[in-house]
Amino acid sequence: MASSTEITHEFPPFIRVYNDGRVERLQTAPLIPPSTDPVSGVQSKDIVISPDHEVKSRIFLPKINQADPPKKLPLVIHVHGGGFCIGSPLNIVTQSALMPLISQTPAVAISIGYRLAPEHPLPTAHHDCWAAFQWIASHALGSGPEPWINDYVDVNRVFLTGESAGANLAHYIAVQAGINNSSLGIRGLITVHPFLTQKEPDKMIQYFYPNNSGSDDPKLNPCSDPDLEKMGCLRVLIAVAEKDWLKPRGIAYKEALEGSKWEGKVELIENVGEHHCFHLFDQSSENAKELYQTMISFINQVM
Repeated sequence: MASSTEITHEFPPFIRVYNDGRVERLQTAPLIPPSTDPVSGVQSKDIVISPDHEVKSRIFLPKINQADPPKKLPLVIHVHGGGFCIGSPLNIVTQSALMPLISQTPAVAISIGYRLAPEHPLPTAHHDCWAAFQWIASHALGSGPEPWINDYVDVNRVFLTGESAGANLAHYIAVQAGINNSSLGIRGLITVHPFLTQKEPDKMIQYFYPNNSGSDDPKLNPCSDPDLEKMGCLRVLIAVAEKDWLKPRGIAYKEALEGSKWEGKVELIENVGEHHCFHLFDQSSENAKELYQTMISFINQVM
């Protein structure tokens, strides 16, 4: 009889799966409770968008000076990365990564939670993120269930962003928003070091997406998406890192957008000398500051 410690699948640096079904996540970051940041004054609280799934998301509110006239702020909808199988909107990495955008833009931000593979095979993550976006869109008339969105968000200045696999999911939301004529005014999409697939088989994605070949699915490979031209925004910022093995896929994504009938404008920037998602772990480096300033300028650009 085989031992329960026998490894059946291993995809470093993400997960290890044992023959008894147990999943070991090889990278974890501490979960932290919602709070008020003592330095920036940014407040946060957790929300459950889909009670049936009990997946939490976290909403962030920049410091509000009550003496100032009321002002509506842009909304940044963020999707965390992690190869579709690790990460959380509630961990210290996500909070640290979002803090410059929230405090310096300033903007309200929501980091979306979604169920992780392989326990929840793809495209569960895509469906969860789209459901979360629809819940956010229920606030378009200012009468949704979350007061921070009703009171502080300009629903005509919405931005989607994500890093790595989160960039893939943010792109998916943008396309679905266009197909479904979303009531939110999506001004732009920011994809940072996007984890996109190609036609060549990817063993990890095939394992995560058992009912599909995975790699060439339009949800994962925008170059194969017949609905690419329907993407529901007219501005896209793509960031790639010089030393990231995914860099060619980010460039191919830009070329796919430019070669489609999508009528928007796409900009690509390269983080010279950097590796995949370097900015998540040190927001104080000069290259990280430059990346954040580019993102902030993208959001604040007058249209």
